[in-house]
Amino acid sequence: MKFTRKPRREAGIALVIVMVTIFVLAALAGAFALAMKVETKLARNSTSEMELEWLGRSGVELARYVLALQLNVPDEPYDAPNQVWAGGTGSMSISNSPLANISLKDHKLGNGTYSVTITDCERKFNINTAVTSPEIMEQAFILMGADAGEAPQIIAAIQDWVDPDDDPHIGGAESSFYQGMNPPYLAKNGPIDDISELLLIRGVTPEMYWGNSNSPVASPLTGTFANQTPLPSVGLVNLFTPISSGKINPNTASAEVLQMIPGIDANMAGQLVQARMGPDGQTPVGGPGNSLMEFLTAGTGSQLLANSMQKYFDVHSHVFEVDVEASVAGYTRHFYAIVARASAQDLPVLVFHAK
Repeated sequence: MKFTRKPRREAGIALVIVMVTIFVLAALAGAFALAMKVETKLARNSTSEMELEWLGRSGVELARYVLALQLNVPDEPYDAPNQVWAGGTGSMSISNSPLANISLKDHKLGNGTYSVTITDCERKFNINTAVTSPEIMEQAFILMGADAGEAPQIIAAIQDWVDPDDDPHIGGAESSFYQGMNPPYLAKNGPIDDISELLLIRGVTPEMYWGNSNSPVASPLTGTFANQTPLPSVGLVNLFTPISSGKINPNTASAEVLQMIPGIDANMAGQLVQARMGPDGQTPVGGPGNSLMEFLTAGTGSQLLANSMQKYFDVHSHVFEVDVEASVAGYTRHFYAIVARASAQDLPVLVFHAK
């Protein structure tokens, strides 16, 4: 009697079909589970979004409260990094102030937490004010090591971007130039609202804007421009802000910003930074025993220079950037605000948005 193998072959095919079916079903189940996980997370984030925004707004209100209280501290007639608003501990005089019990970090509210960071804008020059002072702009480009032949043209282009007319300065650029770009656009012909607008202006490169310390293009360029010129240690973003009172706070300004004041070199700026901390290493400019005038003349002996610095300096800051980090159920968002401080009762929020 002869036996056929056909049933065994059919059984093998059936087994393969079953395995393929199981594999397909498993893949579909996995894809479905992943889709549900994503949908669940998106739904949770969407639910948390409103709560995150109110946490951000709460952080801004805390910043306004702290900045208002700061004006009432009797022995701190100045704004400086050692104060509570800037993350410092403040002087002994705050022991009887509500500031003594305030922290800007890890506040619990509802289902989330938030932390606040406050930075004054007077640590940098106001670009809209500086553009009308050629000596300030020239010092900025000298600090960045810009080509002496290119700097005047870039300064002229920045002036054209800000001024209200369409008549270009010598070497500058107005809308007629930008219309030839791809895509075309118009010159602002108004004050700069965001410092990144500088990147739209003729002659301003990313390297010039960011500098070497925080440039997103410094690494692939190995620290050099395309023509092998070393990247500047500071960029326009480190020196300028689009909104401030127009003066510089000597307690918060960097040595590079101080060097933008005509007549101050690197050595003098270093001496002034040292002098602003006072003999005890803690007293900022404008405090007891360390007046603004003493700071202006420290290490220089030049009353003429002191008068020049008096024109640009103010130991009070009036505009502040507020960064709020809000977290709910493992989801984190950052919110950004600009707060102006005219008095303890007048602190309007000029800008608020998610970052």
